[in-house]
Amino acid sequence: MQADSLLLEELPVSRRRLRVSLITETYPPEINGVAMTLGHLVLGLQARDHQVQLIRPRQGREAPPADMANLEQILRPGFPIPRYAGLNMGLPAKRLLFKRWSVRQPDVVHIATEGPLGWSALAAANKLRIPVVSGFHTNFHSYSSHYGFGWLKKPIHVYLRKFHNQTRLTLVPTRQLGIELSRAGYRNVEVLSRGVDQRLFNPGKRSAALRQEWGVADNTPAVIHVGRIAPEKNLGLLIRAFEAIEATRPGARLILVGDGPSLAALKHSHPRFVFRGARVGEDLASHYASADIFLFPSVTETFGNTLTEAMASGLACLGYDYAAASEHIRQGDNGVKVRLHDEPAFIDQARWLAEHPEAIGPLGAGARETMKALSWEDIYDQLEGYYLRVIREREASQDRAVRKSGFS
Repeated sequence: MQADSLLLEELPVSRRRLRVSLITETYPPEINGVAMTLGHLVLGLQARDHQVQLIRPRQGREAPPADMANLEQILRPGFPIPRYAGLNMGLPAKRLLFKRWSVRQPDVVHIATEGPLGWSALAAANKLRIPVVSGFHTNFHSYSSHYGFGWLKKPIHVYLRKFHNQTRLTLVPTRQLGIELSRAGYRNVEVLSRGVDQRLFNPGKRSAALRQEWGVADNTPAVIHVGRIAPEKNLGLLIRAFEAIEATRPGARLILVGDGPSLAALKHSHPRFVFRGARVGEDLASHYASADIFLFPSVTETFGNTLTEAMASGLACLGYDYAAASEHIRQGDNGVKVRLHDEPAFIDQARWLAEHPEAIGPLGAGARETMKALSWEDIYDQLEGYYLRVIREREASQDRAVRKSGFS
């Protein structure tokens, strides 16, 4: 018997080099939580000597990327997502993928986004009986009401459920979302959380020069929001909550980090806010750490990476009790959270932070301590485990088929 035919149970993880095909419509250097998460997962798989085949739309006029150690990239044509500048949907590629995977099959196909490219990958993988893992990263059905397509919410939900139920596993970032999807008819849902880069996001990146640039005095709170400047981020509540802080602490400043379709209008209507555009890397880390309070009013997140980054940076964070806040904030100990959609309570808690500046430091310290437990290495372990599960299920099914046919 050849080594490639050995059952996975006979090979420990440390000796098994997996071939993983990852399909996604977004990837770094695009700036969003899904791209950031997938960038981390690919780096983690590469570092563990797994072979990754990354299939994604071409970004702008991007030249074909050179292959790297354990990474092959296949760029596909794409088209812009309506009203979501900067992101493309990939065109279907079933014929191409079927041909490539027929010659050299991946051990597992991981589909991170549910667009036309992801659907074609699902069809090709299922035809070849390659196990498929999918990721539920974005509440597209919730976004629809913010972009004038509220009538599409139910059809989108039906589409997403049909898509994910054709995969062996659907990975979600929180237990709460897993329960919600299971109740809605999604099958085989498992949790794959998110890590946070402790080296990058930490209180040591605080910059007095940056605070001075913002016009914030030492004893005055800098309130920050990091994320897409867009309708689905509930910016109206962000502004009202900040105004409640400002009424108590007149010198407070609101710092907005990010870009998006609502940016120009917000600059026009609120010129006193500090707009910093999109930031990445050390620059982004310094922006987090130089603030004091992080407001996170969004109600459309599947996780909310910016919340955990803010917590790791030592900020007093306020969010709704769902997604990442539900998982990681302990009320009054390492942050503040309120019942989902309770806008008066959100504003009241923002005002409370302004009225109790002595609480801001301890909340931030508690947040930082909590985030020390969020390791990307643990996430990589979990992901490997899920991959191995579906591969073993496929091999067991093949073994049963062979026994049933009368061959050994």
